[in-house]
Amino acid sequence: MLESYSAKEVEAKWQRIWEENAIFEPEPDERQKFLLTIPYPYLNGNLHAGHTRTFTIGDAYARYKRMRGYNVLFPMGFHATGTPIVGLSELIANKDPLIWGVYTRLHGIPEEELASLNTPEKIVLYFRRQAKAAMQSIGYSIDWRREFTTTDPAYSKFIEWQFGILRNLDYVVKGSHPVRWCPHDKNPVEDHDILKGEDATIMDFALIKFRMGDAIMPCATLRPETVFGVTNLWLNPSVTYVMARINDESWIVSKEAYEKLTYTDRAVAWGAEIPGIELIGKRVTNPLTGAEVLVLPAGFVDPDNGSGIVMSVPAHAPYDYLALKDLYEEDLSQYGIKEDLRAIEFISLIESPGYGEFPAVEAVKELGVRDQNDPKAEEATKMVYRREFHNGVLKPNTGRYAGVAVSKIKDLLLRDLIDRGIAEIFYEFSETPVICRCGTRCVIMMVRDQWFLEYSNPEWKGRVLWCLSRMNIIPPEFRVEFENKIDWLKDKACARRKGLGTHLPWDKEWLIESLGDSTIYMAYYILAKYVNAGMKIDSLPPEFFEYIFMDNGDAAAVANLTGLPEQTVQQIHDDFAYWYPVDLRTSGKDLVANHLLFFLYHHVAIFPEQLWPKAIAVNGFVSLEGQKMSKSKGPLLTLRQAVAENGADVTRLYILGNAEGTADVDWRNDGVEATHAHLDRFYNLAREIMADGSIDESAEKTLIDRWMLSRLQRRIVQATEAMEEIQTRRALQSAFYLLMGDLRWYQRR
Repeated sequence: MLESYSAKEVEAKWQRIWEENAIFEPEPDERQKFLLTIPYPYLNGNLHAGHTRTFTIGDAYARYKRMRGYNVLFPMGFHATGTPIVGLSELIANKDPLIWGVYTRLHGIPEEELASLNTPEKIVLYFRRQAKAAMQSIGYSIDWRREFTTTDPAYSKFIEWQFGILRNLDYVVKGSHPVRWCPHDKNPVEDHDILKGEDATIMDFALIKFRMGDAIMPCATLRPETVFGVTNLWLNPSVTYVMARINDESWIVSKEAYEKLTYTDRAVAWGAEIPGIELIGKRVTNPLTGAEVLVLPAGFVDPDNGSGIVMSVPAHAPYDYLALKDLYEEDLSQYGIKEDLRAIEFISLIESPGYGEFPAVEAVKELGVRDQNDPKAEEATKMVYRREFHNGVLKPNTGRYAGVAVSKIKDLLLRDLIDRGIAEIFYEFSETPVICRCGTRCVIMMVRDQWFLEYSNPEWKGRVLWCLSRMNIIPPEFRVEFENKIDWLKDKACARRKGLGTHLPWDKEWLIESLGDSTIYMAYYILAKYVNAGMKIDSLPPEFFEYIFMDNGDAAAVANLTGLPEQTVQQIHDDFAYWYPVDLRTSGKDLVANHLLFFLYHHVAIFPEQLWPKAIAVNGFVSLEGQKMSKSKGPLLTLRQAVAENGADVTRLYILGNAEGTADVDWRNDGVEATHAHLDRFYNLAREIMADGSIDESAEKTLIDRWMLSRLQRRIVQATEAMEEIQTRRALQSAFYLLMGDLRWYQRR
């Protein structure tokens, strides 16, 4: 053995031996197979510690299953479709100072090398090589014969086949839907295209039309039932509003709201500007109850939120109650308001267990909230809304809606309000701003004649839920998360006009969106080995994929169609039959709401039930010294940097031993150093034992020997149980740290 542990020498030696002996290049045999996949990385930057966690969990489990006797396939590909790489190449070519700083400082790319990455193709090639080298440096047990990039010609044919099936099933439809939209690229924007606000979803608000004479002052709300309890409207006196012509009506909205309305399917025309201060003190009519209410000043009203006008329900909204109470002591004569606001009567409209007449007032008193600026106001709001949503029912003063549960009322009431012409649907992001990778602020666009995946299809949803019910979800508590996400998943735009990717086979003007083409690529790994070995791919018709992946047809007929040897066609078919389905998909929790759902949807649509995925494992994020990492903004720790500074073993031990499941890991240098010290102690202990010439294996076992063997067996059982649940921290605790303690105890005796 070496005098001291040297990661560079030890790791290089074994990685060379693995490669020379093709240890991780499995072929079908008599053993039980295990196909494990992880998300292929997107090629717009170097792999960072977040990738390291997900990939290392996958690799650790792959190695564990091999040790258990399984024939394990652990493949890897690379994702490059969509607009981010095109946008990045343009920014590099233009020497954008922000991008230049990010990629030289955070990603460590020399300036002369970065300057050469001025086309999408060069970026894809560069980061593909970098990503592969990084994964090899940490020793992942990947079968590299199967690597591919989503821009490869054969992969495009595979995607064309997939979308042909989805269209034949009427799951790809053309219609009008709200989408995240980049005004610069003039394209729908999906998660991979977003620089900031990637967690934002599109929410449908009710836009309630309060009337002021011939004009409408619309208010956006997620709770249309609360219109029964409106006592006043809030408006920001320092904001300039606009009287706009919306279809055949005159609306008063903020300038920001007007801009959003131009992207909807309404006819929109600019009108006169109105200072907000001139609208304070006016009276408007509640379109549902007929009551007249005051427009009051509120600096908290954000012109970029909804219409820039907010309805006030102080009986059930703590912020409204607090804001109204704060105005009691103010002199409002400057707005022409002479009324005593204390005379405004609150309107109770929801019966909720644990609350009396005015839940907002009770919650404020219960939590001791001082005013609307008190952080506890948010807590009070969540408490009231949560209790009312889950347990509340509408009171008799809501007319024919009395007795309806709050959780059931929104769609019913909104439909009625729209039919009566007193409300419309208005779409907003759940968080703002949402920034495209090109740097443009995104909007919600009502797109016509756009191709969509109809994820809202009830029959499709039902089959996905059935698939989920038969799967192993790790950790188990995430099953509810999946069920909820499937339940609310709506139609998704699946095509764009700009970027890298595969054209829709029936409409060549459109490119398939990057999350749409990354759903069943796990099946393509079987084919990729043959493509990489030189298989001719000029003519791969749908019949080829039908036979390989769906067992439709026969090898001889496909061979005649493609010109491929019949034996090759049959072998690919048999390989797929051996390796599929996916036994485990391990991924980060940020992909639950998109990729992992689409992964299930597309498998259910295309493959027979016996080929549906068997298990999904979800893991948390990695921060860096307490800060969230970002490969576009920083801070950033790349995989190669971590391995270069600490070695593969230390990196793996630290990332797997710090947290498990969906808990997040915080990468801290002091923790990494402590892990390195543990590994050094282990190495030195091994050297001591191997150097001890007094060991006699034929000698009769003493009591302490039997104790040591017993402890070893206990640690094996504990580690095995932990790994079955992908609890890497618990497994490491037993297999490494506790076992070392046992061994030290044994040595001392």
